[in-house]
Amino acid sequence: MNTLNDRPDVRELIEICKGHKVYIQTHNIPDPDAIGSAFGLQQLLLEFGIKSTICYDGEIDKFSASKMLDLFGIEMFPDEELVDEMREEDYIICVDSQKKAGNITDLKGNEIAAVDHHPTMYVSENVEYMYKDIRLLGACCTIITEYYRDLSITPSQDVATALLYGIKMDTLQFSRGVTEEDIMIFAYLNPLMDADKIKVLEMNSIEYDDLKAYGAAIRNIQVFSYLGITYIPFDCPDAMVAIVADFILSLIEVEVSVVYCERPDGLKFSVRSERNDVNAGELTAKALEGIGNGGGHASMAGGRIAQNVVDELGEFRNNVLTERFIRALGLKF
Repeated sequence: MNTLNDRPDVRELIEICKGHKVYIQTHNIPDPDAIGSAFGLQQLLLEFGIKSTICYDGEIDKFSASKMLDLFGIEMFPDEELVDEMREEDYIICVDSQKKAGNITDLKGNEIAAVDHHPTMYVSENVEYMYKDIRLLGACCTIITEYYRDLSITPSQDVATALLYGIKMDTLQFSRGVTEEDIMIFAYLNPLMDADKIKVLEMNSIEYDDLKAYGAAIRNIQVFSYLGITYIPFDCPDAMVAIVADFILSLIEVEVSVVYCERPDGLKFSVRSERNDVNAGELTAKALEGIGNGGGHASMAGGRIAQNVVDELGEFRNNVLTERFIRALGLKF
C-alpha cells in the first residue's frame, strides 16, 4: 500500500484552501463514487474550518446517485445555479475527474487541485495544479478515506457509509478494478458504516420502465468472438447504460461489452472488459477516434459522440460503430 512518503499529503491541500472560497466539482452526471468522494472531502475540510460547495454539470441519475443525496442530506448544485456566484479567483477541487478530461465542464473558477483515480492519458492537454493526487485505484472514495485515516480523523457514520457505498459501486462489489488499497479501506470503513443505509441504497434501484432498456439491449445484441455490442434506441440514464453493459458482460460468450444509447445531444457509450489483453479505456478511445471521445479504466470506460457527427454517420450508423469496435479489437467483421 502507498504511504505518505510516496503520495501527496492532504495537509498541503488543506493549507492551500484556507482563506479561499472553495468548490468541489465532480465529473458531469455524477455517480456514487463521485458523490461519496465529494461529500467525504467536503466534510473533511469542515474539520479545519473550510466551507465548500459541491457542484456538477448534467443531471443526477435517478438510481443510486439520487438516493445518496436524499439519504445523507448531501447538497449538490448544478453549474447553472452558480453562474452569478462563482468568481474566477475561487478555488475548484476536481474530484473523480480531471480538468480537460472530456467529462467535466470548465467552470469559471480556478481548478487548483485534482483528486482522481482515472489515468491521465485521456486528458486532452497538460494541466498544472497546486495539488494533485491521481492514483489508479478501484474508486476515488478510497483516496478520500485515506485522507481521514492519515489525519487520524474518524469519519461520521454517514460519511463512512457514503464512501463505502461509492467504493462498492465503482468496483462492482469488489469484483472490478479493485486494488489492495480498496480492500484495506473497506476493512477500515466497514465497522464505521450504517448497514441499514447500505441496504436501503442497494435495494429497489431499478424502476419498472427501465426494464425497457434491458429488452432493447437484448433485441439488438450482436456477438463477434468475445465482443458483445448492442444499442438502446432511446434516452436512458448513464447508470442504466452502465448496468446494461455489466449485464451483457455476464453472458458466458462475452468478455468485452459495448452498449450505447440515444441522447438528445448524441450517443452515450459504456464499455466493459474482463480480458487482461483488452483495456476498455484504450479500446473506447481507439474505436471513437475522429468521431467522438472516450476513455476510462482497464475494465470500464465511457464515451460520447456529438449529434452532428452521428448525423454524418448516415443510415447505417450502427453498422459503422460495430465495425469500428471490431477493428479496434483486431477481430474479423
